[in-house]
Amino acid sequence: MRLIIYTSIFVFVSTFYSFAQQKEWGIEVNPKVGFLLAHRGVMGHLGKEHAIGGEITGFIQTNGSKNYHQHYNYPKVGVTLFGSTVGNNKLLGQVYGSYIFIDFPFAKNQRNEFSGRISAGGSWNTKIFDQESNPKGIAMSTHFNALICLGFRYRYFIGNSHLLAGIDLTHCSNGSTKVPNLGINLPYVTLGFGKTIQRSERIKNTTEFEKKRWNVTAIGILSVKEIFPTGGQKYPVYALSVLGRKITGPKSGIETGLDFIYKTSIKGYKPEIPKTDASIAQLGVYCGYILPLDKLQFILGMGGYLVDKYNPDDKIYHRLGMRYQANKHLLINFTLKTHWAKADYVEYGIGYTF
Repeated sequence: MRLIIYTSIFVFVSTFYSFAQQKEWGIEVNPKVGFLLAHRGVMGHLGKEHAIGGEITGFIQTNGSKNYHQHYNYPKVGVTLFGSTVGNNKLLGQVYGSYIFIDFPFAKNQRNEFSGRISAGGSWNTKIFDQESNPKGIAMSTHFNALICLGFRYRYFIGNSHLLAGIDLTHCSNGSTKVPNLGINLPYVTLGFGKTIQRSERIKNTTEFEKKRWNVTAIGILSVKEIFPTGGQKYPVYALSVLGRKITGPKSGIETGLDFIYKTSIKGYKPEIPKTDASIAQLGVYCGYILPLDKLQFILGMGGYLVDKYNPDDKIYHRLGMRYQANKHLLINFTLKTHWAKADYVEYGIGYTF
């Protein structure tokens, strides 16, 4: 565990330093207190104490060198190291993680800044479910998990220093690669202190938004998931998304299309019902919102099944995550498919834009 922590700190410091040179950058330190949100009734026994944690953050103040900097009112980007108890040291232990973030200012002046945060990374949970040694720790079944943090920040500036206050929700999950995977949701309040170490001049970019046309993108997806009972086999998932996509403005876009899904775990759903390889195929119609940041795009959408013979989950599904447009044609996909608050599987994919 110490090796993981020391390695994370080294990677954090070296990576941030390499990006921060010649840019306006600074650091923040903030303790935080929260609680374990029992989002399922079967988790009612888990929350026993407050969740006590803290963060160390390195941030870079964008300067207008890219078009999206001005469109989003000069956001901050950076990397955070995070550690916290989870609300039940006996069953859940502690969680340690790191994530990259972007803070979008909603309102700002020389003294005040109010912003919203979107972030994603990875976490290490020290205690997980074990049928023999920890059968009540049903929130997590893998040590390494994805981490998402969403929240709001207020900063009050005093020269090169600032005070900060905020609220956020930290979520950890393995995307149902192993069950049980109820996940942990930790709402926090936080207070902290920050300091800008190096300043730089802002660049005024007068380039106007270039209108985009509709394009067609095909994304091939591979994944894996488990279903109950625990200790069972891992089922592969194959999918193809064919989407019409359009960036409608400097801060918005839409996509819509069809999802062809072949989820082999359906064979394990109600095994007394006979199934064929062809009968477990699903077809969904989907529509989503795109938040573009240069080559990176955040995705939030919803779909419904047109073909779903056995209905192992809800008729409605959701998708959130990110995509990276490596060049004019190649796209890398990392999204989470869910049925409301229940993770279905992580969508690892590569796409081609025609």
